[in-house]
Amino acid sequence: MEVDGSSTKGLLNHIEKPHVLAVDDNLTDLKLVETLLKNSSCKVTTAENGLMALEYLGLGNDKQGSLNDNGSKVNLIITDYCMPGMTGYELLKKIKESSVMKNVPVVIMSSENTPTRINKCLEEGAHMFIPKPLKYSDVKKLRCQLMQWGN
Repeated sequence: MEVDGSSTKGLLNHIEKPHVLAVDDNLTDLKLVETLLKNSSCKVTTAENGLMALEYLGLGNDKQGSLNDNGSKVNLIITDYCMPGMTGYELLKKIKESSVMKNVPVVIMSSENTPTRINKCLEEGAHMFIPKPLKYSDVKKLRCQLMQWGN
């Protein structure tokens, strides 16, 4: 029996190491998300606000159609809802308006779990809404969902 699976190693590494863009203006929450995702074998890039996230994805300054190398490598975006300047909902809308990024799953986190807010995000294209603080069980669920979402 082959234990290391070397014949499928490249494929498994791609599946097992998804690249997640985590966005949150609260640095404590952002560090928690980053740590939980890294402990779950994810590559994590962090952004402290929606504008930084858009810049990283190559969608800043209304670059709706262009995509840089960073955006093409992101498998999942997880963002806080309440952020100054640009909310997670506004970030979600910008991502879903982009022809090149619209299929990347977006997960919204919030400590205010209002049903109207949750429904608004899901209707706009969020794949999931998670209450804060993020827990390890949430990350495990995300990892399973990510495979089902096709990344």
